[in-house]
Amino acid sequence: MFDRRQILIGGTAAALFAPRIAFARAETERRLVFLIQRGAADGLATLAPTGDPAYAALRGDLAADLLDRPKLGGMFALHPALGQLGGLYGKGEALFAHAVASPYRDRSHFDGQNVLETGGARPYDRKDGWMNRLIGLLPGPGVKGLAISATIPTALRGDIQVASYAPSNLPDASQDLLQRVTMLYEGDPQLHGLWNEALQTRAMAGDLGLGNAKGAAAAGQLIASLMAGPEGARIVMAESNGWDTHAGQKVRLNNQLTGLDSLIASLRDNLGAAWKDTLVIVATEFGRTAAVNGTGGTDHGTASLAMLIGGTVAGGRIVSDWPGLGAAQLYEGRDLKPTTSLDAMLAGALAGHFGLDPAHAAPRLFPGGQGKPIGGLVRS
Repeated sequence: MFDRRQILIGGTAAALFAPRIAFARAETERRLVFLIQRGAADGLATLAPTGDPAYAALRGDLAADLLDRPKLGGMFALHPALGQLGGLYGKGEALFAHAVASPYRDRSHFDGQNVLETGGARPYDRKDGWMNRLIGLLPGPGVKGLAISATIPTALRGDIQVASYAPSNLPDASQDLLQRVTMLYEGDPQLHGLWNEALQTRAMAGDLGLGNAKGAAAAGQLIASLMAGPEGARIVMAESNGWDTHAGQKVRLNNQLTGLDSLIASLRDNLGAAWKDTLVIVATEFGRTAAVNGTGGTDHGTASLAMLIGGTVAGGRIVSDWPGLGAAQLYEGRDLKPTTSLDAMLAGALAGHFGLDPAHAAPRLFPGGQGKPIGGLVRS
């Protein structure tokens, strides 16, 4: 059974290469990209609640560049690395949901990611993923699922066959190691260029390599090319690592968010007219602690931030039942308290985007979800 394609892409040619996969003609023009932030992205820095009176003291130096930023919704400041995303918010094509969480309440990356991807109530209580089940709810046999990954991630596993697409010539490496090598080669006129080209190639593998903005933009172009035209993929999942910022968070998160911003902008630009039919979901397995730790980072938390981006999004707003960051308001005395079900938000957005009945779709996509699907998140 065929379930993946492999290519070898090197250097700047990667950004110009337009790969093709032979798909049947799609039955819908609506497109979905799910970008998972593996490692627990810090929503309290990505969209900082600078209007909360407890925020500055909890965050210390991590808050320094955020406190004077313009406020969205009277409460929140968007991280300065997200300039393109801020523009999309201003155009009504981006929506932020804060203090959201899946049903998972512990702090294991693997368990949390499994719950997020399966839509279950507990880790490993399901073998299939919500994206695979989504394909089964869409009309016609031509809607194809695609993972930008060396293997099929959990969200796309299930009864319906999907494909994966990634180069296989690069070994796995941690984000920390890549950052160290980048710093080592920074002053070398020859190795610096070669290393940047290697990172661009790596950005097209399962880990999008958001720490390198040029590579992230190349990855956005790749995803758009695989979704282009009547035979393009309609359901795509991409993965990014490097969000586990226990130490040195300020620089590391800035690099990650710069890459995310570049990827989203590249995807929008390269999709062209198809952007109006596109929904991009950005979500992470859980958040990070409200307070900064002793090494300039944050530890595993609970609630975080999710983003809906694209031409179908009823954006330009923030969806949040803000719980507050005071000592008595924190979850277990340390984390942002979850007040909105991530599953309910995703179910509502997906149903609206693909024209599904929310009451029918929600329990099939997210059987472990809590609460009714949230409506009005996308335009019909």
